[in-house]
Amino acid sequence: MIRKPAVAGSFYPDNPQILAKTIEDCFLGDFGVGHIPKLNKFDGDDYPINVMVPHAGFQYSGPIASHSYCQIVQNGFPEVFIILSPNHTGYGSEVSVYNEGEWITPLGNVKIDDDFANAIISCSDVASADFDAHLFEHSIEVQLPFLQYFSNDFSIVPIVMGSQSFSASTDLAKAIFDAAEKLGKSYCVIASTDLSHFNNQEKANTVDGFVLEDIRYMNEFKLYEEVIQYNITMCGYGPVMTAIALSKMCGKHNCEILEYKTSGDVTGDLSSVVGYASGIFK
Repeated sequence: MIRKPAVAGSFYPDNPQILAKTIEDCFLGDFGVGHIPKLNKFDGDDYPINVMVPHAGFQYSGPIASHSYCQIVQNGFPEVFIILSPNHTGYGSEVSVYNEGEWITPLGNVKIDDDFANAIISCSDVASADFDAHLFEHSIEVQLPFLQYFSNDFSIVPIVMGSQSFSASTDLAKAIFDAAEKLGKSYCVIASTDLSHFNNQEKANTVDGFVLEDIRYMNEFKLYEEVIQYNITMCGYGPVMTAIALSKMCGKHNCEILEYKTSGDVTGDLSSVVGYASGIFK
């Protein structure tokens, strides 16, 4: 199964040279990390390092995403990136694992680690093999060029979470942990999420502050409670809860929020903004 680009030319450039330059601008721009890191040899001592990244158009959230990708690059690439996203389209199953084939971007093809994908499915009560959820979903696709800019020597397991319940997140975290133990492969989880949507800047900063505090303290249950209780329009809380739970299973109990901005910080329109944050679990 070959997954062709769905948002090349809209969320990011479809020309390879322009795309590479855009990624460089994300690292070097006003809200970026400030430099383009060099890819180091994989450091197994710190493994696994999992991250949270935004997934809007590169001109909006790319500089914020550069902070997490800088950490990944400096730590070195593991064998597999497990990329978790919410389901924006409504297609597919409860937890949809793309378990065979390749994904195409303007920077080349990325192979699916079918062994890892199928092991996650077999270890989970909610995950299943499903391609429909991935056909038009942007929030995994936009992560790949950031990785491919530095290397194509990696594979991926894309997972779309149609259900972002606490139980589904806990189940998926345990399934990833058990699958990795079974296969003995190194991996990094990339939890793809934007924060609150379409509040004014002041309210966005307030409600995003609530969830970022929960994430910083690695409290996935409180994150879930507050998202539901206060109707916080964070689209990928399930992937983030999964990353937190999995990190703690691996003995990683610290989180650093690397950067936070809104679309209003980029455009100057503070009347209706989307929040973006990068973070690392280590």
